[in-house]
Amino acid sequence: MNAADLGLPVDVPSTALFTDQYEFTMVQAALKAGTAGRRSVFEAFTRRLPEGRRYGVVGGIGRVLDAVENFRFDAGVLGFLHDHSIVDEPTLRWLSSYRFSGDIWGYPEGEVYFPGSPILRVEGSFAECVLLETVILSILNHDSAIAAAASRMSTAAGGRPLIEMGARRTHELSAVASSRAAYVGGFSSTSDLAAGFRYGIPTVGTSAHAFTLLHDSERDAFRAQVDSLGRGTTLLVDTYDVAEAVRTAVEIAGPELGAVRIDSGDLLLVAHRVRQQLDDLGATATKIVVTSDLDEYAIASLAAAPVDAYGVGTQLVTGSGHPTCSMVYKLVARAQSADPKAPLISVAKKSLGAKSSVGGRKWAARRSDAYGIAEAEVIGTGAVPAELVERQLLVELVKGGTVVAREPLDAARARHIDALAALPMSAGQLSRGEPVIPTEYV
Repeated sequence: MNAADLGLPVDVPSTALFTDQYEFTMVQAALKAGTAGRRSVFEAFTRRLPEGRRYGVVGGIGRVLDAVENFRFDAGVLGFLHDHSIVDEPTLRWLSSYRFSGDIWGYPEGEVYFPGSPILRVEGSFAECVLLETVILSILNHDSAIAAAASRMSTAAGGRPLIEMGARRTHELSAVASSRAAYVGGFSSTSDLAAGFRYGIPTVGTSAHAFTLLHDSERDAFRAQVDSLGRGTTLLVDTYDVAEAVRTAVEIAGPELGAVRIDSGDLLLVAHRVRQQLDDLGATATKIVVTSDLDEYAIASLAAAPVDAYGVGTQLVTGSGHPTCSMVYKLVARAQSADPKAPLISVAKKSLGAKSSVGGRKWAARRSDAYGIAEAEVIGTGAVPAELVERQLLVELVKGGTVVAREPLDAARARHIDALAALPMSAGQLSRGEPVIPTEYV
């Protein structure tokens, strides 16, 4: 059995209440008005990237598919809606048999996106689509923010492994989602066992300062850890004196010592000193892992240091300063009537400022130059130009209410690597700037 099929013990039985109340009141009013069954098209997109970001990363698509499947109204949920007078009896009867029966198209997980990209397109009746707004945005905004931060950190790491260590810095369920998104964005492992159990992400971990402080001496602590976990373990060497700890670690584990971890101090200076000391002691294969409030900028500053792996926590699970992607979910087209054959008409919010949107059921494609490097995100509502047909980005995710595009998490991870490789080199710059390619509407 796939680990993702097992579910977490803390899973909720239904995602139906991961919803804002106005979605239910809209359904009630639309049912009464006879407009609830009108065929509708909603799209999730962002009007702009977080300040200074050059590209976005699509995270959470697999979790969205799970949420749509689990969007069910059991007796307990219906009882809550009834007891709190949130909707009337006709609406409760309608909800009791709710099953999303429409179609969902979207950017596959791990793909990059830009302002205006129709990241997700949800099609069905107005009532069944509008109920999904909050849960879809909740997942996409969170997971895409973490995936984007992870991608930047992975780029800064230059191929060195990254360990996700943020579980204690966020909500317990957000930690699992963060680990998943980080893996898509380029991290190689996690310290969170729930994420390993749920998604099959490789897990790592050895000891904290408390283990050293528990023992009468650092030597006793190291001996206990090596006796239990073997010479290939990672010893934490900054509880007291780093140089003395490194010397003790090699004396106990020998040159076969797997790694040492540094969690404080001037990491650049300390890493160089520890590397020299390890080499002088004959532990030339022993690796150095650094932690301590790292972000992409700190990781980049250690590019010249003899560091073999990074552990990242707080900055990763908070999106490195951008914990949301500001995605919205807007109605962009709807039928003229409840007749299934009624034609779609484009609709869009018109407002002053930056909150207007573009109507119409959209397609998206990425135009490349002669070298295969992306040069524009092209979005349109009519026929797809012949030269872009093979460059379209949206894939079918749900057909007639049935999920048709589940994939292993490693597929999304590999896709992100390919997507980054097809962007201009400036996408990897950490300096603030505009989106690395423009968005064009045709």
